[in-house]
Parts: sequence; structure tokens; C-alpha cells
Amino acid sequence: MPPVQDGDIIVVGAGTAGSYAAATMAQAGLDVQVLERKPESDAGHIACGDALKGADEFPESVPKTEFDEAITNPDVDHGRFEIPSVDTVIDIPVPGELAVIDRLDFGKSIIEAAQDAGATYVFNTVVTDVVQTDGQVTGVVATRNGDPETYEADIVIDAAGALSILQDKADLEATTFDTNVSYKQFTSAYREVLEVPEPVSWDDALVFKPTDRAEGYIWYFPRTPTEINVGVGFQMTAEPMKLVQAMKTDLEARPEFQDATVVDKLGAAIPTRRPYDSAVAPGYMAVGDAAGHVNPTTGGGIAGAAYAGYYAANTAVSAIENGDVSEAALWDYNEAVMEHFGGRYASLDVYNILTTTVEVEDLMGLLTSIPAEKVSEALYAGTAEFGWGLKLRTLLGSLSHWQLLYRLYQTKSVADRLLAQYKKYPETPADFEAWQAQRDEIMEEVYTVTGADPKY
Repeated sequence: MPPVQDGDIIVVGAGTAGSYAAATMAQAGLDVQVLERKPESDAGHIACGDALKGADEFPESVPKTEFDEAITNPDVDHGRFEIPSVDTVIDIPVPGELAVIDRLDFGKSIIEAAQDAGATYVFNTVVTDVVQTDGQVTGVVATRNGDPETYEADIVIDAAGALSILQDKADLEATTFDTNVSYKQFTSAYREVLEVPEPVSWDDALVFKPTDRAEGYIWYFPRTPTEINVGVGFQMTAEPMKLVQAMKTDLEARPEFQDATVVDKLGAAIPTRRPYDSAVAPGYMAVGDAAGHVNPTTGGGIAGAAYAGYYAANTAVSAIENGDVSEAALWDYNEAVMEHFGGRYASLDVYNILTTTVEVEDLMGLLTSIPAEKVSEALYAGTAEFGWGLKLRTLLGSLSHWQLLYRLYQTKSVADRLLAQYKKYPETPADFEAWQAQRDEIMEEVYTVTGADPKY
């Protein structure tokens, strides 16, 4: 029999969500073990756009002061949308604090903070199965340095990233845990970090550009004026893209990237979908990418992961203190996520659904007609208010796109209704099915208004 390791909490994954959860629980005095598949030298190395929003308000368990040195460009204050089809560049302000970071340094900083709090990190450990007893998750089976081991705990926190293997291995059918998950709800992405000989002129902006296909996009995020995170992604509802070639083609057309040197490269799957309806089961919670805690319009997932880890940890501490790790006892975590950002992310996903039915030229042309501050509100707040005067001016400025504009207004209306429904997220699992049924009725309207195929 493989050796058994016991503890209060097992966290699978040493990313943002896992490390914030670990730090929070260790500070509360729990015995926390974090299982990480990478060696210690690579832990924290994650494919990411490197943009960090709202770090000054991150949970106190790992405050900004712990990773200040990982912030390499705090001067970014807007997004720049390049629209080649109409030879236009649109600058869109980003509300709140925004910075670009060295993602590896950030990852190592929050791991160190969790270790300082008392969490134990077990590297080179690949989780292969889940242990369940009478429907309750009680541990995981893993291979460490080639040797099998079993880890048992009162609660397992799944921070294993997008399309987590734990969710494949666990039997969750009798729970509220969201199993309506498909790879088509995700974005496939590839990124490189490039060093260029001369500073770029747009080092205060996050630059976005559509690919030739509507489902794809390219980003240029300046870590420093001469170190740029460059990436490309596409929604998996579409036919696969040759990501590396798409990025290479665009880079070759930009003079600022002549003689650039590649210093890092990595790929990832990004959950550009709504947050899981429920991310709890008896003895089990999922956090961060493993629960869809990513802004589906921007792909930003660091802030959501940090708060998800923090909320899950607080719930876990209370559950263990009370000796009850049932689904109902862990439900507070679901509520905290939905109240803080989950509902907003779900309403933003409606606009993602719309884009699957729109030609990239039409969408970019319409974008040039909408005031930048309104686009900013829609991207980050999940809604934007348009007075009648503004509606008329926008319409007159976009007569060639009036049909799409009308669909956008219809989409906004149903997205607002969806956000209102998420504000009614149930306080107990007993009311969950009724809430889901009402939400799904609104989603049917989403598909009717957008003309999109069902996403869920």
C-alpha cells in the first residue's frame, strides 16, 4: 500500500487560487498541504497575459506588499484596440489600478507568502485520482517523484487549473457541483515573452488586435518598454487555429519587433465561460480556473483566482471548526463568489456568446462608433448605460452597422436581466435548482437575441 499523508486541508495546485487559499488557511492555524506537479524551480511558471488589475485591493492573506517586486510596469492605464479593417486605433480607459507583472516572480512571491504562513508545499507531485467515501471527497492519490502516495484530509481544494483532472475522477453527479463543462467553453492560447532592442512607443497600454478570423485575437502587454508579453488565442467553438503561425505573421509586420529575442514561451487553456453554477461538493471545493473564475471578455483571471482562494479558505476554516464539511456547510463559498464577481462575469459571457455570430469586420466597425468609456464599462462592469442622446449619436455614427447595433442593445438588455438573476443566487442548496431553471430561461433569450448556438 502507498504511504498515507494526513492533514486538515489538501490544495491541489500552487497557482494564484491555490496559494491564496493555502495562505489564508495556514494563517488560521490549519494543517495545509499544497500538491504541485512542477518542481520547486518551475512552480509559479504559468502562461498568462501578465496583466494584473486591482492588486491594491487583494485579500489581506497575501497583500500587494508581498509581490510588489513582481510588478514591472505600473504605468499601464488603458487598452488599445488596433482595428486593421478600418485602419483605426481606439484607446479605452481601464478603471482602477492596472499593472503588468513578471508572472513567474509573482507566482513565487505568493508561494513564499503561503509557506511563511505555515503551508507545506509538496512539489513534483502529480495527482492521478480522487478518494471518496460515501460520496464525500476525503483525499487524492498522487505520484511523487515516481512513487505513489495517498493524501487524506477533511477538505480537498481543487486549484488544478482549467479542465481539472480531479473533476474527471470524482463522482459529482449526486451533488450541485457544475459538470456542464466542455472544452468548447474555453479559449486556447499561446504566448511568448520577447525582448526588443528599442523601447516600444505604447508601453502605457495593453494592446489588442483581432486576427483574420473573428474567433481569434492577439495581445501585446508590455512588462517593460523593452520586454513584451505577446500572445494569441482563439475560442474553441471554432476550427483550430495555427496559433504560433498567426502570432509570427503579425510580429513580422511590426517594425518594433525586428531583432526581438524570445525569452519564454508557454501555452494554456483559458476558461472564457461563466463561473461554475456551484463549485462545491461534500468535502470538495474548486477555485480559480478550475471553477471558471476568469473574466470571459478579457481573459483576466488573477484577481478572481485570488478572491476565490480566499473565500474558499474562509469557508473551509469554518466548516472544519464546526465539524461539518457537507455541501450545505460549504455553500457560503458559492455565495461569496457570485456576490463579488461571479454574477458580473456571467453577464459578460453574454457578449462573448454574441461575438461567435458576428463577422470581425462588422464588430470592429461598430466598436469605432461607441464611446470608449462605454466600452470600458461593458468590459469591466458587465453593463453600460446609454442615454437617449447618446443612443441617437451612436446610431447616426454607425448607420452601416445599425442591425448589429440593435442586436447589441438587445444583448445588453438580456445581459442586464441575467446579472439581476445572479444577484438572487440562492442562500442554500435547497433553492439551487429553481434558481438554475430561472437562469436557464434567460439564457434561452440570450441565444434567441444573439442567434448563437447554445454554449451550455
